[in-house]
Amino acid sequence: MARTNPVQFIQQVRAEVGKVVWPSRREVTLTTIMVLIMTTVMALFFTLIDLVIRFGLEGVLTSF
Repeated sequence: MARTNPVQFIQQVRAEVGKVVWPSRREVTLTTIMVLIMTTVMALFFTLIDLVIRFGLEGVLTSF
């Protein structure tokens, strides 16, 4: 691969950054809210699964 000098590299980087489509404030807010909701739902799900497994194992292990 051909090497470019630092000036060309910076020009290419600036050109590529100019092509980036940045999300709007509304999109970032909605995405953040959705991540927080899904994280809470998954935490509750795994907590319930953990409780079920723990009670099941306690039941099996204390019966002996």
